[in-house]
Amino acid sequence: MKIRRFSTTDVDFDSNLKALLAFETAQDDSIDIVVADILKDVKKRGDAAVLEYTNRFDKTSASSLAELEISQAELTAALNGLPVDQREALKTAADRVRTYHEKQLMSSWSYTEADGTLLGQQVTSLDRVGLYVPGGKAAYPSSVLMNAIPAKVAGVKELIMVVPTPNGERNQLVLAAAAISGVDRVFCLGGAQAVGALAYGTETVPQVDKVVGPGNAYVAAAKRRVFGVVGIDMVAGPSEILVICDGKTNPDWVAMDLFSQAEHDELAQAILLSPDADFLDKVNASILKLVEGMPRKDIIRTSLTDRGALIQVRDLEEAAEICNYIAPEHLELSMDEPLAFSKTIKHAGAIFMGRNTCEALGDYCAGPNHVLPTSRTARFSSPLGVYDFQKRSSLIMVSAEGAQTLGKVAATLAYGEGLQAHARSAEYRLKS
Repeated sequence: MKIRRFSTTDVDFDSNLKALLAFETAQDDSIDIVVADILKDVKKRGDAAVLEYTNRFDKTSASSLAELEISQAELTAALNGLPVDQREALKTAADRVRTYHEKQLMSSWSYTEADGTLLGQQVTSLDRVGLYVPGGKAAYPSSVLMNAIPAKVAGVKELIMVVPTPNGERNQLVLAAAAISGVDRVFCLGGAQAVGALAYGTETVPQVDKVVGPGNAYVAAAKRRVFGVVGIDMVAGPSEILVICDGKTNPDWVAMDLFSQAEHDELAQAILLSPDADFLDKVNASILKLVEGMPRKDIIRTSLTDRGALIQVRDLEEAAEICNYIAPEHLELSMDEPLAFSKTIKHAGAIFMGRNTCEALGDYCAGPNHVLPTSRTARFSSPLGVYDFQKRSSLIMVSAEGAQTLGKVAATLAYGEGLQAHARSAEYRLKS
């Protein structure tokens, strides 16, 4: 395995960095065609279409969607049936995620002007949200916690979870996570048909206001297509980690931190920035030494070979500049005084500070959300949070006195735009 090695002093560094970061986010046309047909069918035939696709793709033999709904009793049984250590770990993680997200709640506010006019903002929660959870081999109970708990903290009244169960296999940890997170209804559905059921509603699956949660290429394509009918959280790309290290951290630790994202997917990206060339050599040696013992070593090798890099920078200040260009999903600051250094970072999904703060803690139990912007979208977007399940309405109550001033201003501007009805509507409120 050979991982790329760059230096910012290379004459072609900028082009090499752009090539490294390049990722084709456009969906495969063939996938999009299939998804479009599935969504059209689900919208037209409802339950019948969803049932047909589910039985075909997940190799099930249900005769109705009602058979594919998991009861609250089964969710509770899954939680109670876990080994004690797993149940306690799940509860600890859920408590930490809930505590963190309770701090994000937005509140309504208003103020009254001197003439009695009231202006403000009213914050309300979404009524119903759909949560897509991967099933089968890719079963992530942590994703249930990270999506469901913020929704419930926000005050979402009904949370509908869909999770595929290939060959009827139900992952008990996922069901336990649903129980502990307060999910209201769970259906054994997956793929584009599940997204369509949530977005359009069927006879059995209620229509939601927003669809959140990760999925495969078909799920991503479906979320793109239903956006506008419902809201979506984001269309996420492959996992990413950027480590900035001063050269004083155990190189085995840094290598394993890079592995922690590389093992997700062959397209995942892991990059290390350091001003210390010898340290980069040591990390490279650790990578070659440790990868052989990893169960997912083939995925890690492909990820690091195709999309990984060890980059020497002039100093940590230059590392911050490069980081702000990359805008990574996960950023580790493995250095002295990481909190002070974090002030130089403008663009990152989550910032993990200090040598003991590995990214994996954020995936499971630190508290902040692990649903983060990828593919440089941290330049303009943020982690999933309570605010994604709340919305704002403007409050405007103009007094009789206020209408005299604002009416004249509005009428003048409306006449300037050629909208006479707007102007006259404002003028009707003028006293003379």
